Amino acid sequence: QAVLAYGTRGAMGGLSEEADRSRGHRGRDSREPSRDRNHGHSRSRSRSYEAPTKNGKPDDYGVDTMKITDDDAAFILGKGGKTKEKISRVSEAEIELFERELILEFRGSKVQRRRARKYCEGVMALRTGPVNVTEDYNDNDLTMLNVPQETVGFVTGRAGNFLRTIESEWGTLMFFCEVGQGGRSKDFEKLAIFGSVRGRRGAELKVLSAVETKSPGYFNKIREEVVGRDRGMDSTGTWGTDTMTFQDDELSYALGKQGSTRKKLERASQAIVQYVGHVALFSGTRHERRRAKEYMRWLFGQLEGPVYVNGWQDRDDCTVVEVPSDCIGYITGNRRATLGRMEEAWGTLMFFMTKDGDKGGRQGWSEQLIIFGNERGRRGAELKCMNEIERKAPGTFTKGLREKITDTRGFDTDRICIKEDELSYVIGKEAATQKKLETAAGSILQFVGRYAFIAGSYKERKRCKEYIGWLLQQLRSAVTIADVSSRDDCTEMHIPMNCK
Repeated sequence: QAVLAYGTRGAMGGLSEEADRSRGHRGRDSREPSRDRNHGHSRSRSRSYEAPTKNGKPDDYGVDTMKITDDDAAFILGKGGKTKEKISRVSEAEIELFERELILEFRGSKVQRRRARKYCEGVMALRTGPVNVTEDYNDNDLTMLNVPQETVGFVTGRAGNFLRTIESEWGTLMFFCEVGQGGRSKDFEKLAIFGSVRGRRGAELKVLSAVETKSPGYFNKIREEVVGRDRGMDSTGTWGTDTMTFQDDELSYALGKQGSTRKKLERASQAIVQYVGHVALFSGTRHERRRAKEYMRWLFGQLEGPVYVNGWQDRDDCTVVEVPSDCIGYITGNRRATLGRMEEAWGTLMFFMTKDGDKGGRQGWSEQLIIFGNERGRRGAELKCMNEIERKAPGTFTKGLREKITDTRGFDTDRICIKEDELSYVIGKEAATQKKLETAAGSILQFVGRYAFIAGSYKERKRCKEYIGWLLQQLRSAVTIADVSSRDDCTEMHIPMNCK
């Protein structure tokens, strides 16, 4: 009996993990050496993250090796293999650990291999003492930050957990170190942050936010250095940092409950948004910073009255939905709970806008809901709004609607009509089947009345329509997939009849 598992690589990850365990896979987490070095030696090679390249391998692609000790191997691998994966991700190199031969192999461009070796040497040095960072450590991948001695423990966290959390969030590698031959300062510890420009800046500002909490006023001493760091160092040449200063009562509003407003602005604008004391820092390209500051101004503008975005039709970062007046409360929810859930789910910023003097909302027929964010996030939030409005006021969007299939290779939306008696089956209990289809296909799937709106790239849309077709076919007969071997979105498993 053959069983097919369909989905993107991430969606099928659980299956892969089970298969890995059956082959003797073992791993470690963070930088703790494993306590089970004597188990799982049937597997001599451990493969890590592979950095994608645009046109195959770079011109200077090559392989380097490094001999290590048994204790170093445990430290490099880390619990669950996470340390090796992190080094591979930050360096963008492929890393393989040959555990029997105790050899590390680095594959990638010259710079990628150099960075991977450097990071591994730094992690191994942590096992025996402080890492000494010299000038040749910087391959345009290093930020050095002075951390006051009294805040080092707070920044590190218990067993290094706070630093590890920042590393995971921003895709960086971080450790305290000594610089050159000068030894350690009594007043400060040097924190080395390795990674991309964006990752380093996000991690740096997160650390500074924690430092400022423990040592108020420290940021003002190094403000010029921090704000000016890495200016123009990205691929667009417009990378930089802008600031805003808040009063006490403004800061809590800008932060939001558990930082929700800050995170919302960050995701919607795609800039790094962080608060250090009373200062908001916006890091990113010129366009990202401009968007973040505009969103912040509109956010505060709502405290004084209705906000209207002039020229929204010419912007490429927003979508507007006309919400009938009798649906406004339903879409907003109690204390804005429904809008907040949509914003969190899709990484968007959403608010109702009204021109001065216009009759909107409950006084007029409808009010405009504006959605800010990237294209996929905006479309997902828009379709969710349409779903809710159609449920409350049937026919608002589906009256006269027809199916639509496009052959656009990039991001677009297809519509297919589902029969009334099949609709509940495709959606499933509490939308479980809908979410399963959406996750497996990698597309956005939302139902507006009887119409399934499928948004994504051409491949994502095609997969989703196929999965819906197979799902409905199961209601009538067994499903046969003829092209399994040629597909890149499925895994085939043969199940014995007595285990079915």
